[in-house]
Amino acid sequence: MTAAAVELRYCSQLQAPAAEIWDAAMSLSGINAEALPIFRMTAPPGIRGMVDADFVPGRVLFRSRVLAFGLIPYDWTELTLVEFEPGRRFVERSRMGSMRSWQHIRTIDPVGDGCVVTDELRFEPKWPRPLARLMIDIAFRNRHRQLKRRFGEYGDAPNA
Repeated sequence: MTAAAVELRYCSQLQAPAAEIWDAAMSLSGINAEALPIFRMTAPPGIRGMVDADFVPGRVLFRSRVLAFGLIPYDWTELTLVEFEPGRRFVERSRMGSMRSWQHIRTIDPVGDGCVVTDELRFEPKWPRPLARLMIDIAFRNRHRQLKRRFGEYGDAPNA
């Protein structure tokens, strides 16, 4: 990735065990619960989440259509994990129709009775950088807002 890449970071401290958050993050229903109403992702028949496809670092798990507001096709992704630490962390580097490059790192760290969820993004859009940054920022702020609504929030997340 070049210096033209956009970097964003989101962090939330949740009142749920790390294992519960991890299970939700690995399922398509959990991903979509975070993403709606901004967007929704599809998966091939029989795929209910990232763990339903065989993980081989750098190999596409499955192709997904990305639907604006859950209805309007506007992008696609070939969901690809390059690193996978079950229960704690994944690094996704997927091909997307709208991006020259895309990297999403999610880390879930236990803290007390809950956990801290951190999403780090680095991407190079094919369309105007400020607009892409705004759209991704809206989507991930929404994701963290949905996580807090679903699992509860406590304290201030470190480096939020």
